[in-house]
Amino acid sequence: MEKQQKSSHVVLVMVTFQGHITPMLQLASILHSKGFSITIVHPELNSPNPSNHPKFTFISIPDKLTESQLSDKDAASPVWSLNKNCAAPLQQCLEKILHSLHHIAAVIYDTLMYCAQTITEDLGLLGIVLRTGSATTMLFYPAFSQLDEERIDFVHEIKSPELQALQLKRLRALLSQNATKAMTEVRVAFANVLKRSSAIIVNSMEFLELEALSKVKQYFPAPIITIGPLHKLARAICSSLLTEDDKCISWLNKQAPKSVIYVSFASIVNIDK
Repeated sequence: MEKQQKSSHVVLVMVTFQGHITPMLQLASILHSKGFSITIVHPELNSPNPSNHPKFTFISIPDKLTESQLSDKDAASPVWSLNKNCAAPLQQCLEKILHSLHHIAAVIYDTLMYCAQTITEDLGLLGIVLRTGSATTMLFYPAFSQLDEERIDFVHEIKSPELQALQLKRLRALLSQNATKAMTEVRVAFANVLKRSSAIIVNSMEFLELEALSKVKQYFPAPIITIGPLHKLARAICSSLLTEDDKCISWLNKQAPKSVIYVSFASIVNIDK
């Protein structure tokens, strides 16, 4: 019994940004249903209410994020600051948990909290990264290191020279946007942790992204675990930091079945009329 208890504790490192809270809580619910004890470590920013999740243990660590950092137009700036500020507190927190429990089965961390990988390596713990987005987005990370080269491997797999040139032009334009110091460092850090992690959990399904996953496996040696979509495997969790706008539902209910295409631009995109 003691051996089972020691080996069944998982620590999840959550990033409390919009769109990243729910997937981690859903993963925690899935793991708990399989018999794991769950501790969730998170920044003080947007701290979740522990009373809403009584089966989990929550521990907050100081993030020292300022309003100016959070409102920075450079989206990578708060991510970079978060890792810089949270690295030492996170290591101290994991050391305390390890000292108390003597064993941690795994540390599963959000990709945005990439500092966790080095810490798990230093402590001799299993570090697993959670990708809250699709597997397809992971194909950009190998390209970051190739931007100054004449070729980008997966673009040059396109057979049509015209399409190949067009896609290469689009990719370079996309990846060069917001090329601040923070953005450059964050991009490199993302690629590094995906290469060094013990495994990569992707919120997706094999048959939905079969081609993308096959390419991802060529670039990253860690086992790819597709366990999504998480919202189908765990109970509904309302953790949005934004007020939900449901005015479209009454209009949607009046439309014929299979007549509407829904396109998601995620939660933080602002689009004017």
